[in-house]
Amino acid sequence: MIISIIIATYNADKTLMQCLESIVSQKNDNVELILIDAKSKDKTCEIIKSFSDKIDYFISENDQGVYDAWNKGIKVARGRWIMFLGADDKLLPNAIDSYLNYLESTDSSEFDYISARNEFINDRGRLLKIVGNGAQWSLMKNGMSAAHVASLHNKRNLFDTVGLYNLNYKICSDYEMLLRKKDNLKTGFLNTTIAQMKAGGISFSTKAIKESYKIRELHRTVSRIKNLLLYFRDLLGYASFRLRKFV
Repeated sequence: MIISIIIATYNADKTLMQCLESIVSQKNDNVELILIDAKSKDKTCEIIKSFSDKIDYFISENDQGVYDAWNKGIKVARGRWIMFLGADDKLLPNAIDSYLNYLESTDSSEFDYISARNEFINDRGRLLKIVGNGAQWSLMKNGMSAAHVASLHNKRNLFDTVGLYNLNYKICSDYEMLLRKKDNLKTGFLNTTIAQMKAGGISFSTKAIKESYKIRELHRTVSRIKNLLLYFRDLLGYASFRLRKFV
């Protein structure tokens, strides 16, 4: 098993079908699919069960949020590389083959993390921008520069070394985890668009900006003055994003 795809769900019946269809259409024997549900009250579990022949592991139980669900998925994952998708994200065609070809053609055994690019769309499906600039330290110390959706995490090099997601962070724990190795984080970058994500999630909010500020402070990635400047930069960027989303 090379890649484990983990999806956390809760009352996601409006988007989950499209997400799963984008995966199973390109899933092969190198890939396993893991669904961790938080006791959904809508038709989410019915949708999951309709894909039972394509899903390798499924559990529905109470949890403490998406990062708790991801931690559960990591513990049962058999793949060398772990990919996380939101229930409202979708893989673009040939995404899995693109990653498998990259892993085969690149000496990736020492990599901790591999990212690519994401399409960022509004509620009407209009492309707002392409996001994702890699996870090199020169960028990551200032903010989450990598497109986390559908990126690859080396289970042995990363989670077995620095631990699982910190549940104290509800929005940006993925950023905090990647900062633990600081400039020792070894990364790869696939310069192609892998997945599509919708605007409007909690990751694009003032709460996320505040949490990122606290995480940079925790790991002392930049000076206090620069951290404040980055905080106000991100607030301005968020205001601009909100305007573009509804245009």
